[in-house]
Amino acid sequence: MIVASADDAVAGIADGSTVLVGGFGRAGMPYGLIDALIRQGATGLTVVSNNAGNGDTGLAALLKAGRVAKVICSFPRQTDSYVFDQLYRAGQVELEVVPQGTLAERLRAAGAGIGAFFCPTGAGTLLAEGKESRTIDGRDHVLEYPIRGDVALIQAHRADGMGNLVYRKTARNFGPVMATAATTTIVEVGAVVEVGALDPEAVVTPGIYVDRVVNGSPA
Repeated sequence: MIVASADDAVAGIADGSTVLVGGFGRAGMPYGLIDALIRQGATGLTVVSNNAGNGDTGLAALLKAGRVAKVICSFPRQTDSYVFDQLYRAGQVELEVVPQGTLAERLRAAGAGIGAFFCPTGAGTLLAEGKESRTIDGRDHVLEYPIRGDVALIQAHRADGMGNLVYRKTARNFGPVMATAATTTIVEVGAVVEVGALDPEAVVTPGIYVDRVVNGSPA
């Protein structure tokens, strides 16, 4: 459960994996795990995240290293998302845009075992092309499928020895739903505390969803 280093934490991530990456912009981004994944060398990855990287660190660094084949995200273009922008314009990375609420719900559906769900967001737009549609209570909906990950890389504030997690304010963002939606969940934390030291009422992600924890995040 508790591993010695970020490199140990990401060991075994295979080429072609779908990797769920927590973070809302820079808040909650697991920088240490991403840097370790770059060193590890896995390529052809499908990355699922809210953004497509900021500046040239974190997810942007993974993109720049040429390890990502596809990005599934809500906000691919920002003032500092130039790495993704250049790669996309050059045809070197594929993009699937998913509205933010739909992205969260598709991840949640994967963790909850929901086969699919109808959602009004995106109905009648380019995002609905090729999707099954249905009118429910007079409103058009499109059918959305869960997003499951082979691996989730997330950041948390604290973990105990059993992998129970608490988050720090908005750095929580996609962490909880990604932890439930992946086969293997890997977490970097600001501190690992003794079992029993966390207030059970404050635990957001139970340790049953967590596979590896590394102490080293500034969260």
